Amino acid sequence: MIAPDASQVSDLHRERLETVVQLLLAHGVRTVCDLGCGSGALLERLVAEPQFETVIGLEQSYSALEHLRGRLGSALTGARVRLAHGSFTEADPRLAGLDAAVMMETLEHVEPDLLSQVERAVFAVAHPGLVIITTPNVESNPLLGLRPGRFRHPDHRFEWSRARFAGWAEGVAQRNGYAVTLGGIGWSHPRFGAPTQMASFVRKPGTEQKV
Repeated sequence: MIAPDASQVSDLHRERLETVVQLLLAHGVRTVCDLGCGSGALLERLVAEPQFETVIGLEQSYSALEHLRGRLGSALTGARVRLAHGSFTEADPRLAGLDAAVMMETLEHVEPDLLSQVERAVFAVAHPGLVIITTPNVESNPLLGLRPGRFRHPDHRFEWSRARFAGWAEGVAQRNGYAVTLGGIGWSHPRFGAPTQMASFVRKPGTEQKV
């Protein structure tokens, strides 16, 4: 398979956005938080869907939040859309009671020794009905022209294989009362798989939020 060109990479970004949004819509989500909203691509897409009655963008970078305020403009004048400064490695009472939370291409920016804090903050304390996580599939990096050991972004702290991501996701689900479904986004390769891997966690009935 020929390595994807820039247009294919852009197509992958758009496909990730649409896959996540359509999954949220299909689950009937009305309140959602974009954890690590960054430049706001997902946040803007969420705002465009009237089904989402509350949209929160959580970001630890003040400069990114200021930039987002400029981009969103009048969308921030009502109570529907809120920007919040914070980190998804820390329990945040503002995130309690939401239908869904999304971590789209953000997990890999976390130091590995902080993943247990992410698990507690997102799955145990916030405990939304649906959690969607997308992250690079390191096995497909050769198709992007990357040499072994090179990550897709200089700020990535890790990039996992499909087996490693599946093991982590299944452990998180079991410990916190969720059922998890794994999949891929983008072009597929018989050996390397899809460039983006996704886990969708659905909270099981009767499980309780932890403090």
